[in-house]
Amino acid sequence: MLTQAPLVRVDRTTDDLQPWLAESWQRSDDGLTYTLKLRNGLLFSDGTPFTSADVAFSFRALYDPKVGSPLAESAQVAGKPLQVDAPDPLTVVIRFPAPFAPGLRLIDTLPMLPRHKLQAALDEGRFASAWSPKTAPSDVVGLGPFMLTEHVPGQRLVLSRNPHFWRKDDAGGRLPYLDRLTILIIPDQNTEAIRMQSGEIDVMANGDIRPEDYPAFKRVSEQGKLTLLDAGVVLDPNLLWFNLAPSKSADPRSAWLRQKAFRQAVSCGVDRRKIVDSVYLGAAEPVYGPITTANRTWYAAQRPACEYDPGRARALLASVGLLDRNGDGMLEDGAGKPARFSILSQAGHIRGRTATVLQEQLRQIGLTVDVVTLDPGALAQRWDDGDYDSIYYGAQSSSTDPGLNSEFWLSSGGFHFWHRNQKVPATDWERRIDDLMRQQTAALDLAERQRLFAEIQRVFADELPGIYFVASKATLAVSTRVVNPRPAPQIPQLLWSADTLATTRR
Repeated sequence: MLTQAPLVRVDRTTDDLQPWLAESWQRSDDGLTYTLKLRNGLLFSDGTPFTSADVAFSFRALYDPKVGSPLAESAQVAGKPLQVDAPDPLTVVIRFPAPFAPGLRLIDTLPMLPRHKLQAALDEGRFASAWSPKTAPSDVVGLGPFMLTEHVPGQRLVLSRNPHFWRKDDAGGRLPYLDRLTILIIPDQNTEAIRMQSGEIDVMANGDIRPEDYPAFKRVSEQGKLTLLDAGVVLDPNLLWFNLAPSKSADPRSAWLRQKAFRQAVSCGVDRRKIVDSVYLGAAEPVYGPITTANRTWYAAQRPACEYDPGRARALLASVGLLDRNGDGMLEDGAGKPARFSILSQAGHIRGRTATVLQEQLRQIGLTVDVVTLDPGALAQRWDDGDYDSIYYGAQSSSTDPGLNSEFWLSSGGFHFWHRNQKVPATDWERRIDDLMRQQTAALDLAERQRLFAEIQRVFADELPGIYFVASKATLAVSTRVVNPRPAPQIPQLLWSADTLATTRR
């Protein structure tokens, strides 16, 4: 977002699709073909002209299997890549293999890369390593508002104003406003909070204030030393999911651990309001699904299996054979073994603290829970290996539009957390969501898409493959000298609009 630029951009505060490197586009009546007109006179940061040939090159790199781009899967429609043609230097024609309602939102995160710098690497099969920490900053060329000028591993990145950046403000002044932007690598949130409060840094780039830090930030704000910004409810709450992959079916506990009634019992047995008050200190709201009220276009309130109801939770657990067979207050299965499972979560993070609250609340309905906190890398490895009972974690969606988050919703998706990459849907309800998602992304009428997605959310709320408890309310901090901050509910919450950030002199 700082050194590169896409053809179109989604405004993170309004959710509107904006012209960016492309100044305009037309869609065919069947919704399959988009003809884009590029802005005339665009230059890369090294002064080389940008043309449609760079667009065609960027898509070629995106889909090249040797590159292994993490964006490649999400930039396909019906499992097929987009077809891109460049009939003249300022025209790009993008053809979709099937009707796709989100349209050009699909390429909001796709940077347009410099063919003159990277074509040789792509031709020789070394594109994936062409730009690395060892690359000279001057060789990292882009169309974004800044250029990388210094990189000290583990300490900082320094970016300078791109003199060729195309965008201007309403008065005709060239953007970006800032001459330099320094990103400091700070190893932990405690240090970041202290440095922010002391005025050593101006912006918290990739995260909101932790609830336990808010009183200190509030005091500093009241002293006029920094400004607090309300970014609203986050779009992507954390979730608890159980391992529903077939490899776990041999586990003797699968008779109850993999059942819908068990998941419903866990949801019913958790007092979400207590998590809001005790962990988030009030800066959150209870939620029952993956779509929060922040996503105004797609949120559909779903009736949960039940509100907090320990009695109902115990009845559901009894329905899968979990009873207090020895009178100790805890539940056992038919063989007399404790109803016990583990939750993996993130060490040193509010996720880990939330998991310990879940542990205590589930103990009160008779479940024995072991909480294991790991660093994100180790946690991801356990997930990748399928070596877990359940995980409490989260991930940022790529868009507010569900059609662009198919990796989560479709059974074949890589972020279908509970059972990834299924060749065919493992359950009837997953097949139902697959069918609804295909209809939803093909429908060009917004009201029909909303109706279909509301049904998807209803199925999800009933089956509960992921259990959601709270969505935090994000508060950001900036120094009082920062001008034009535009807080968004997604990371990077402020730097997404870094070209219009400015500062007053101290």
